Amino acid sequence: MSKRCLFRSVLAVASLLLIGVGLSACGTKTATKTTYKSELVKKNTLTVGLEGVYPPYSYRKDGKLTGFEVELVQQIAKQLDIKVNIKPTKWDGLIAGVGSGRFDFVVDNITATEARKKQYAFSTPYVYSHYILVTKQGSAIKSIDDVKGKRMLAANGSDNAQVAKKFGATIVPNSDFSVDIKMIKDGRADGTVNALSAWQDYQKTNSTAGVSATEIPAAKVAPAQIAALMSKKNPKLRQSVNKALATLRTDGTLKKLSVKYFGTDITEK
Repeated sequence: MSKRCLFRSVLAVASLLLIGVGLSACGTKTATKTTYKSELVKKNTLTVGLEGVYPPYSYRKDGKLTGFEVELVQQIAKQLDIKVNIKPTKWDGLIAGVGSGRFDFVVDNITATEARKKQYAFSTPYVYSHYILVTKQGSAIKSIDDVKGKRMLAANGSDNAQVAKKFGATIVPNSDFSVDIKMIKDGRADGTVNALSAWQDYQKTNSTAGVSATEIPAAKVAPAQIAALMSKKNPKLRQSVNKALATLRTDGTLKKLSVKYFGTDITEK
């Protein structure tokens, strides 16, 4: 083979290799951007469930859905560059909705417990929630140790219910905190275990006359790690959501939303 032919052959092979590398790089870029979308319930839309009746996490103001987790979900969708459809749903149907394929994930001050991790996957925590014990003023219940045998309000299957049951309480099902307070005042229940942040938000616009609240020490009950709950079948979605949360934590958005809705930063341990 002449030098000229040899040179042309080498050049042709090099060109093919460069084209192959270029196509591979383009393919990788596209896959990285769209890979999680194959796991979505609805094409090109992030479908998220929450209650919408649990301020300051999610609630309606002037008829419009708002709250910490509402804005957080919107920011996650923005990071993923995708539309979002938030579906208010009663507590009893939220987690089941992930299992039935109705939601891509759900947020509702949900604790990433070991029991739930056996069936579902969780994002990295975005809130660390301390607990509060609310009772009728003058009640003999002074601490979480005193709830044994008492009728405590909490949503069925919620972490609040698990905490109360751990200390021997009987659960009276209810998922509306404002209704909890009224029932305690009326003597229809002995108290409730809930998030400290929910109590702080309630105090802003409601009278707390007739009830008293005590923060449950972290030594008794560790702060709950709040995260988005999703299917174990969607690892790529989980990875993408975690990446979005990491960005929102780094750029200060997570802290800003916490201060806006809770008055303090509860996104750190």
